[in-house]
Amino acid sequence: MYQFSYADVQSTSVSDAKDRERELLTRSIDMLSAAAAAGLESMEAVEALNFTNRVWTVFVEDLGSSDNALPKELRANLISIGLWLLREAEDIRQGRTNNFEGLIEVSQIIRDGIQ
Repeated sequence: MYQFSYADVQSTSVSDAKDRERELLTRSIDMLSAAAAAGLESMEAVEALNFTNRVWTVFVEDLGSSDNALPKELRANLISIGLWLLREAEDIRQGRTNNFEGLIEVSQIIRDGIQ
């Protein structure tokens, strides 16, 4: 039958996880772009902000875990970025700003940096 080394399975799992992270960020970016076009009061905005909030909440929780294999300084920087994204999304939701572009640009930078 099939025999896999632990390293093969682990590297595949890491690769799959990174692919999923990129896909989630791409979906969030696409939703935020549609929301920016539709406006603050649109259903697109509500859905995009809720989705982005869920994605970044999970990312921040994972980055804060002692099981996360990323270097500590990188994790801390990504947590800071994630918290900014969450605050910015909440400010948009509350009508204090309409900075969808900031959320989109930062999410694109993070997505493009996942290797």
